[in-house]
Amino acid sequence: MADSVEQFFSELQGKIDPNKTAGMNQTYQFNIEGEGGGNWYVKLTDGQPEVVQGVSDSPNITLTADATNWLDIATGKMNGQTAFLTGKLKIQGDMSLAMKLQSIIG
Repeated sequence: MADSVEQFFSELQGKIDPNKTAGMNQTYQFNIEGEGGGNWYVKLTDGQPEVVQGVSDSPNITLTADATNWLDIATGKMNGQTAFLTGKLKIQGDMSLAMKLQSIIG
């Protein structure tokens, strides 16, 4: 279980199941704000994940949250859908990709 946002993203590539992302060609941008935050993106090329620190030129979806809320979502303390509905998680872009996210990294 990740203790920091940076640790979560450093371990993420190994947690993504390529069987669940087969055939996907999308980029997820994560903008984590506040202390301990940063920017990362996950690029899926034919389902193979690559996690990169920084900002993608053309993400299909952008997720924005503060570091505390993101860790709560990532560790299962907070439901992602609830976070979105209460404004703690902002999503821009292809909402269907947001729905797939939990099964991809869960």
